[in-house]
Amino acid sequence: QVQLEESGGGLVQTGGSLRLTCKVSGDTLRAYTMGWFRQAPGKERQFVAVHNRNNNTPYYADSVKGRFTISRDSARNTVYLQMDSLRPEDTAVYYCAAGARIIWSTMTDSGRYGYWGQGTQVTVSS
Repeated sequence: QVQLEESGGGLVQTGGSLRLTCKVSGDTLRAYTMGWFRQAPGKERQFVAVHNRNNNTPYYADSVKGRFTISRDSARNTVYLQMDSLRPEDTAVYYCAAGARIIWSTMTDSGRYGYWGQGTQVTVSS
């Protein structure tokens, strides 16, 4: 049974940085495409970033491109989301997700991911 556990959320001022961590257990990280999604109160879950397991390529939502960086450490079975230049509109619960059979054209679709963490709150104050 694959389990994902996020950590690293918190309260930060506008322009600040946070690094989210997603620890994977129960299987090897190499078997999965790893994504980050977020959900603000009253809004739908939104794609943030993904790291494709097949070609080792990251892909970002336009709203975070140039500010966020997704990376993976296979030796530690861990995925990171480095978030810089944070804005109040980045405030949300951030979720880590893993998918074993995800093709490039569907990587932003949350329904394609079979495993999810419990989420970690990120709050950016203005």
